[in-house]
Amino acid sequence: MENQRSKPPHNPIKATLDSEIFVNQLISWYGHQKRDLPWRQTNDPYKIWLSEIILQQTRVKQGMPYYLKFIEQYPTVKDLANAPESEVLRLWQGLGYYSRARNLHSCAKTVSSELKGVFPLKFDALLKLKGIGRYTAAAIASIAFNEPNAVVDGNVFRVLSRVFGIENDISDSKSLKVFETKANTLIDKKAPGEFNQAIMDFGAIQCTPKSPACAICPMSHFCFAFNTSKQGQLPVKTKKVKVRNRYFYYFIYEHGDKLLMKERGPKDVWQGLYDFNLLESQSPLSEEDFLKELGTKELTLLDFSEEVKHILTHQRIFTRFIRVRVNELGNFIALSKSKNLEAFELAEVQELPKPILIQNYLQKEFF
Repeated sequence: MENQRSKPPHNPIKATLDSEIFVNQLISWYGHQKRDLPWRQTNDPYKIWLSEIILQQTRVKQGMPYYLKFIEQYPTVKDLANAPESEVLRLWQGLGYYSRARNLHSCAKTVSSELKGVFPLKFDALLKLKGIGRYTAAAIASIAFNEPNAVVDGNVFRVLSRVFGIENDISDSKSLKVFETKANTLIDKKAPGEFNQAIMDFGAIQCTPKSPACAICPMSHFCFAFNTSKQGQLPVKTKKVKVRNRYFYYFIYEHGDKLLMKERGPKDVWQGLYDFNLLESQSPLSEEDFLKELGTKELTLLDFSEEVKHILTHQRIFTRFIRVRVNELGNFIALSKSKNLEAFELAEVQELPKPILIQNYLQKEFF
C-alpha cells in the first residue's frame, strides 16, 4: 500500500501538456538537425517506398549508395518491374536480407501491372502489397500522401518509451499496438510526414540506443527515462534472439577460366543467389575430414582458406574455401552433372548475383 501511495497520481492535464511540448520540441529540433537525404526532397511514393525498403535493417550510410544506384538504374516503378530478378539481386548484392529485394521486385510488378504504375493512397491498401508492413505503409502514406499514420520502428519504440515511460516489452507483439496508439495520438495531423521523419531522426541522432545525448536534449526536463535514470533500461526488451552456428565448406572447382557454381534454392539464406558446391556441417571439420570430399586423383588441390566468419541476424556462418583444379574437361563436365552445378566463365561469374561472402572471396582470388 505504501508503494501505491508514493506513486504520483495520473494527471491528464499534465500528460496533454507534455505531449504538446514533445511535439513542438520535436518539430523544432528537426528543423535544425534533420539529415539531408535525397528521398526527403520528393513526395514521389516510388522513391519513398524504395528508400524505406532499402533502409530496413540497414544504416543510412550503408543504404544510401544502393538507393542512388537503384534510382539511376530504375527511375520509375515500371523500370524496376521490367528488370530481370537476377539483375535486381545483383544490384542488391552486399546489402543482405535478400528477401527484401525479391519482395521489392514482386511489389514493383504488382504496382506496374495491376495498379497501372500508381501506388495506393491509403495505409490499408498499401499494406496489401508484398513486402510492405505497417511501418513502411505508414511512412509512404504520411510522407507521400499526407495521411496521418504514425510510423513505429526501433527508433520510435526507444523515443516514446523513454520520454513517456512506456514500459511494455517491445519483444511482445502486443506492445506494437500500445506504441502505435501513442504515436498516433501525438502525430501532427497537418504535417504527418514531417512528424514521422522527425521522430525517426530524433531516435537515430539524439536518443540513441547507447549514450543518448541527454545533456543537450530538448525533452530532458519532462523525459521519464532521464528523470528516473532509466535510459539504459528503456525500451524494455526481454526476448533474446537465438543465434545458431553453421559451418560451410565451399569447394571451388575450376577448369581453365571456368568455375562450377549453383543457384541457391528456397527456404534458406541467399535464395536466388549463386555460390559454390557446399558441404555443410553442424560442427567444425578437420582438414582431413573436408578434404575427403575430393575423393579422386583427377583433382588438384590448389588452396584452402583460413576460416571466415560471416554474421547474420540469427546465424553465424563459419566458412572455409577449398580451391580445386579439375585436370580433364570430361571430369569437369561429369562433376557438374553429378553435383548439379553449372559452368560459368569468369566474366559471367562477375555478373551473377552472389552473397557478399562469395563476392569477397572471388574478388580476392580471381578478379
